[in-house]
Amino acid sequence: MKGSLIVVGFFALGLLAGRSGCMPTWLMEGDISMVALCALLLFVGIGIGLNPDMKNELKSLSPRLALLPLVTILGSWMGAAVAYLFLGGGICTFLQHRELTDCLAINSGFAYYSLSSIFITEYRGAELGTIALLANIIREMATLLFTPLLARWFGPLAPISSGGATSMDTTLPSITQSIGQRYAPLCIYHGFVTDFTVPFLVTLWCA
Repeated sequence: MKGSLIVVGFFALGLLAGRSGCMPTWLMEGDISMVALCALLLFVGIGIGLNPDMKNELKSLSPRLALLPLVTILGSWMGAAVAYLFLGGGICTFLQHRELTDCLAINSGFAYYSLSSIFITEYRGAELGTIALLANIIREMATLLFTPLLARWFGPLAPISSGGATSMDTTLPSITQSIGQRYAPLCIYHGFVTDFTVPFLVTLWCA
């Protein structure tokens, strides 16, 4: 929760700095976002490579539970389609100027707000990148807040899917506290797989 609030604070600070007109023009003309994107991918790889127990944790999983990331991906896309139906398909005009692929790209961030929002900004512009940032932060914060209720109402796998890519890091303590430490390997595996798919799936829908 604290990390998400810090990210939102820096985002608001960036908005204020941009609106103030005091920022140098070379920030907009250069490839700062691409450099930041490459740095993020580098640190994601380092974080995965530094986990010495990843191999043993993956071996301990049930073959049936190994499909959970796929279910999370498909469920997120179904949610995006429903959101587009209500917000852009004629029922509401909020996303009328957007396409279904925009909603699918946003939901393909799986709560990995930093990486997905940079990709979407590069491909579809700052407006959609901002929506992606906020939507994925809200997904992470909702998982942190409502994990006990999700586990009670929908079972132990629900908060793992809700956490998306964050189920292996920021939301892991909250999830394991509610559903038990025995699900920790599944959380890490689920977060690793969904985390890995973010650049490819976001790029797919943006393209």
